[in-house]
Amino acid sequence: MRNHRLLLVAFLALALSGAYGQGLTPAELLKPPADSWPTYNGDYSGRRFSSLTQINASNVHNLSLAWATRFTAGGGGGRGGGVQIKSTPLLVNGILYFTSPNNVWAADARTGRELWHYEYPPNTGSTIGNRGVGMYGNWLFFESPDSNLVSLDARTGKLRWKVSIADPKLDYTSTVAPVVIGNHIVTGIGGDHLDNPGFIQSRDPETGALQWKWWTTPRKGEPGMETWPDEYSSAHGTGQAWIPGTYDPELNLYIVGTGNPNPVMAEKSRKGDDLYTCSIVALNPDTGKLVWYFQPSPHDVHDWDAVETPILFDGVIDGQQRKLVAQASRNGYFFVLDRTTGKRIVGTPFIDTVNWAKGFDAKGQPIANPAKYPTTDGVLVSPSSNGATNWQAPSYDPDTGLFYVGTSRSYSMFYLTDTDDHPEGWGGLDTGVGNEGNALLAIDYRTGKAVWRHDWPSGSGIVNNLSTAGKLLFTSNGSNLIAFQAATGKILWHTGLMASPSAGPITYLLDGKQYVLVAAGDSLYAFTVNRPAP
Repeated sequence: MRNHRLLLVAFLALALSGAYGQGLTPAELLKPPADSWPTYNGDYSGRRFSSLTQINASNVHNLSLAWATRFTAGGGGGRGGGVQIKSTPLLVNGILYFTSPNNVWAADARTGRELWHYEYPPNTGSTIGNRGVGMYGNWLFFESPDSNLVSLDARTGKLRWKVSIADPKLDYTSTVAPVVIGNHIVTGIGGDHLDNPGFIQSRDPETGALQWKWWTTPRKGEPGMETWPDEYSSAHGTGQAWIPGTYDPELNLYIVGTGNPNPVMAEKSRKGDDLYTCSIVALNPDTGKLVWYFQPSPHDVHDWDAVETPILFDGVIDGQQRKLVAQASRNGYFFVLDRTTGKRIVGTPFIDTVNWAKGFDAKGQPIANPAKYPTTDGVLVSPSSNGATNWQAPSYDPDTGLFYVGTSRSYSMFYLTDTDDHPEGWGGLDTGVGNEGNALLAIDYRTGKAVWRHDWPSGSGIVNNLSTAGKLLFTSNGSNLIAFQAATGKILWHTGLMASPSAGPITYLLDGKQYVLVAAGDSLYAFTVNRPAP
């Protein structure tokens, strides 16, 4: 911890000497100013909560469009080029930085005017999506579809360097927004359809050199190996970390979720809990060493990645102040852990259709019911493989003490298609058979119970969220952007967009005016309360 603080002091000295220009300093990442949104979740905690109050419950009905800008790519760009902004934009010094696969843009946050556009060379990597950039000083970092970590000069969009983080021939999918911690650029990787081993790694921001690499499944002689039948099955067990994690600077812990094990759905060759797949893990960001873990879905057979954002906050449990981390997991369970130890404090289903588990083990982890494993004839399971929730961002409001998450009470028929004793890749399939409704939930972290819910008449229930000190919760349904009263769930404002929001909304303050910004399809939309003339 002392070394980590010394690094921060050194970086601050560089910033004061002018080496960082107008870029993003480590101090701003530790305590972001109100006029910025410098990381994927706004700050290290993952709460997606803003202290801004200019837009609030009393005036949000006056919210109106400030500007809207459509962004296109070369080589046929626009909608024909498949541009979809799934990234959460960063806002630093009045400039927005955001991505779509193979593309990075900088735009003026006051007007939406494009400042520069970088287009990565044509490649054969997956373009399923890209969740954004990380920033260090005046440098940006993003993952390319063909699994390179790319660094750009934030002032010009010019390429600084690129380094390979995985072999694209192995079907890795690179979509993660890098997380900057001190002098570490922490990246994850996706691609759980084959037997490519999963990992999290850290790179040097100056050169891209590898600092450390942590495999998401253990190797021979390492703790957790006993949860796999043999070294081969563990080494090919996948568990990719494809959503950015969160960071506690006091404990110096990077906390992140991992994906499902391989073979997918077919489990004969991987009997055991299959650590550290479908887990929440805490790593030391200076060394990459595992500090603790908790596994929401031991021995997963339903494709329920546990990558959903682990939100960090301090709260009161049984009259005592505790350091907590909470996750609404794809498998339908809400967990609150002690983030110092990883021990479970709260664990309960957050949808009432969950039917795959039969209680909890001694660690507080769900015990899977083998009767709900995929079969050749099919078995009915809730939630579906898409989950009771998914990667879309939850939010936590410290003023209400509520955890906000979009949910779906979904069902699938799960079929086993590979009955071999040594299945490979996708060994099963699932067919969605409907649901009993989608809802936005506000969960009391102390009990795991919903304080209020808003049932959607149509559209997806799994959506991104943003809460603010203005007593507001922003979310979406279909192509609508909506503001709720955070404490009660009452709708206070809504507006239609040209497409469904494709990334989490953010808010920021510029020139004394607060904005709410959201990406939808190939466009950004910024809203503000226009003050009447005196």
